[in-house]
Amino acid sequence: MSEDHSPSPFPPAIAIIGGSGLYDIEGFQNPEQIVVDTPFGPPSDALMGGTFADRQLYFLPRHARGHRILPTELNHRANLWALRSLNVRWVIAVTAVGSLQEEYHPRHIVVPDQFYDRTSRREHHTFFGRGIAAHVSFADPFSSGLRRILVEEGRAHGVHVHDGGTYVCMDGPAFSTRAESETNRKLGFDIIGMTNLPEAKLARESEIALATLAMITDYDCWKEEEEAVTAGAVIGHLHANAAAAKAIIARAIPRIPTVANWPEHQSLDHAIMTPRDLWPESTLNELHPMLQRFI
Repeated sequence: MSEDHSPSPFPPAIAIIGGSGLYDIEGFQNPEQIVVDTPFGPPSDALMGGTFADRQLYFLPRHARGHRILPTELNHRANLWALRSLNVRWVIAVTAVGSLQEEYHPRHIVVPDQFYDRTSRREHHTFFGRGIAAHVSFADPFSSGLRRILVEEGRAHGVHVHDGGTYVCMDGPAFSTRAESETNRKLGFDIIGMTNLPEAKLARESEIALATLAMITDYDCWKEEEEAVTAGAVIGHLHANAAAAKAIIARAIPRIPTVANWPEHQSLDHAIMTPRDLWPESTLNELHPMLQRFI
């Protein structure tokens, strides 16, 4: 479990999940690397903790520093457990995506409002089981309050931001075939990625409000007049988007409330099906950061 840190004078914390360079934000103070041990194994990497605008802020490099972890190798449960154990109640996820629609151009930003799940490792996308059954509401998978802040601050910064869109999540690590890309497009999905859906599911189970800055890097491969997506093209657009992401984050953080009282912060109230007296002690110990208010 996590190291014992002294009580923080700050309100509930905020976390950023994304590239390892995101913590290079002007005004980020008192940086320190924090190693968290979890019942689900190690997170992607050590977290970078510090303060910004009088808020406790953590950065988690999703693919580890140096981009060493494939999407299918990500330990999402360890990542979200680590954040919740540090009293994180809001997460801004920054992620690269491909566009499935003409009007969603590379270097635009989408703040999605829906998901479609095409992943295959769903048993790893929940904390529950092992004697405690829970079914969280996921009809609206993103925090509407946090989404609104990101859209408003992105537009105020002068970035082309799309308010809403459906993110279809695939396994990877290979990019789509043309047939897959065209099918996803014709089904009405807007963007495609490999990582964000498990994060959102586990954030909901952790009673964390999550919203996403989806940075468009390419047209996937459905648009045949464009070059098919390559890792090199993705990296180029990612670098161009990094400054915009950091600016939006810096503008958004002061607007995030200091009290965790949004609907997402009570998402387990009617989700747990197993009576309290039947909870196995071992599972309760594993899930203590999420379940402590029910004890």
